[in-house]
Amino acid sequence: MKTLHFDHIRCPLHRYTFSVKAIRNWVEQTCEGRVLNLFAGPTKLTVDETRNDRDPAMPAGHHQDALEFLRNWSGKKFNTILLDPPYAYRKSMEFYKGIICSPFRQLKDAIPDCLEPGGLVVTFGYHSVVMGRNRNFWLERLALFSHGGAIHDTIASAERYQQAPPNPPRKGGLSADFKNNNYE
Repeated sequence: MKTLHFDHIRCPLHRYTFSVKAIRNWVEQTCEGRVLNLFAGPTKLTVDETRNDRDPAMPAGHHQDALEFLRNWSGKKFNTILLDPPYAYRKSMEFYKGIICSPFRQLKDAIPDCLEPGGLVVTFGYHSVVMGRNRNFWLERLALFSHGGAIHDTIASAERYQQAPPNPPRKGGLSADFKNNNYE
């Protein structure tokens, strides 16, 4: 039976997610192999990281729109892709100099072309399943970063790219692990 790993971590909120030590540690422990950080920000991770950030002031080797980066990448595929875009239009305007990221659905559709089979996509936002089963991703790990008070929690999901379900559904319906873990 497939197990979903869940972490609940209390920590402060910061506009640059990975600058928070508890979040950075979780990310570094979750990442595997070659890592693409599509919305890198100022914090460098202690992983084999290729950094992209649309803001030319950020310390990154690439300064492209995330979708443009994925569509034009001709290098070796990545084992992990990190997605930590501004979660909302308002956040883009207030905290990120008005820089708006690519349409998220198109971004998600382009990711498999740059990810090794069996690779991970780690996404930060307000949702727990981002890539989804329709793109052949299976939720393995979920983290809830609780910031306290009236501040929204941050949710991080780690989804594995597989061509087939980890436990194929039994004839006549979904297996219990799919039903219990809401693989959608």
